[in-house]
Amino acid sequence: MVAKIIGATEARVGTNIIHEGLFYTVKKMDVSKTGKHGHAKCRIEAANMFTENKKIFLIPGHDKLEVPSVNKNKAQVLSLHGDKASVMDLESFETIDVDIPLDFESELVENDNVEYWDIEGSLILKRKL
Repeated sequence: MVAKIIGATEARVGTNIIHEGLFYTVKKMDVSKTGKHGHAKCRIEAANMFTENKKIFLIPGHDKLEVPSVNKNKAQVLSLHGDKASVMDLESFETIDVDIPLDFESELVENDNVEYWDIEGSLILKRKL
């Protein structure tokens, strides 16, 4: 479920948005006004929340952007299986399988505490606690 909908000119650095079905974090934002009868244009540089790939898109200022709901939770790593980790949520004690990002693979071991984000039902490990 989308948390809220904002105008393109209301997005700020650090805002999480959904664009073309993918989740992004705004890294840089430029708003420009054109001519006498023109409309504001927004140039947004954003990084994908899962892959960290950067993307630049230009949209009209009156376009609407969706802001996803992001739940930040803590968990303990139970086991590692290649590029997946089985973690236990420290509040609800449920077991969840989560993909391990490339920068965590070497430093993550069993019994570590981690922070994971639930972004509209998609799970991602963000940092080691």
